[in-house]
Amino acid sequence: MNNNYILNEYSETRDCLYKGEYYTVRDNGAIYRHAHNESKPRKLDKQWTFGKKNQKTGYMMFGSNRVHIIVATAFIGCHDSKKDVVDHIDTNRCNNRSENLRWVTKLENALSNPITRKRIEYLCGGDINKFIEDPSCLQDITGNYQNVMWMRTVNKEEAKATYQRVMEWTQKNSSNKDVGIGEWIFETPYQQKEYLQETQNLLPAMLPITAMQRNWKTPTEFPLCPSEIDNKSLISYLNNLKIGSIVAKNKYMISIIDDFALCNDNSIIIRCHIKDVKDGVKEYATITITSENEKYIHEGITFFEEQGAKKAFTLAQGEKWEGEEGIDDYC
Repeated sequence: MNNNYILNEYSETRDCLYKGEYYTVRDNGAIYRHAHNESKPRKLDKQWTFGKKNQKTGYMMFGSNRVHIIVATAFIGCHDSKKDVVDHIDTNRCNNRSENLRWVTKLENALSNPITRKRIEYLCGGDINKFIEDPSCLQDITGNYQNVMWMRTVNKEEAKATYQRVMEWTQKNSSNKDVGIGEWIFETPYQQKEYLQETQNLLPAMLPITAMQRNWKTPTEFPLCPSEIDNKSLISYLNNLKIGSIVAKNKYMISIIDDFALCNDNSIIIRCHIKDVKDGVKEYATITITSENEKYIHEGITFFEEQGAKKAFTLAQGEKWEGEEGIDDYC
């Protein structure tokens, strides 16, 4: 199935203005930017496109604009971007079909994100209900979670109503057999990966049987790795993670979780420090987890300094590193 065929598979088109530009938009997520009146068409004008995937964020981009916002503006309407954001219902950032998008408040978006919910639970003593009853209970003594501190100002009524809506969405999506079908649109059969065992330095881990290690020679145990993979494999692993828990251990080291994040809905990045360090082992690390061929794949990188691990953790999420350079930048 070629890309032109997919571009032309749609039921409805609508027009919209977005940031001073005039677009025609199809319900399959394709957009067409019109040239300015009496102006020579620019490079991206007058052509149908799904956009280009940003490998760091996972969003489909058209120049510097996110395609899903243009589609939502055309089919759902324009919202104040300072208050609301566009949510992908099936969590697939490449699936910009109109029925997969919805405008939500920033609080709805935050509570829909399993990583953010876990951080809220951590900052409220491990109980999300404490936040629902009193959002001001959020306390960030370490200063590592300032990006969620704005939620302290939410009133109790809004927190409770929002959480109820999010839970209803979650239950609805879990029973929807069509969820998660969008990614195939942007790949061809020629882009399918060969079996990892034939192409990568891939080894079985000590425990459990679903765990594998890539470019990681020492047999390692991953005690938080789920014993089974389901249709929400990374979420299952994510729900097992907790700051301060042991994420990996072998004869040379024990890795303790300092922070973790879901990246682009297709990988988990964990920042950790090494307990009981043996000679020659660096004291900090990041572990990247992906789900491939019904296995959880673990890849680790070690660092001399904590800021080296923090920088790698930040960049893996597509964010800009504002800290200083360290010894790991030169080794």
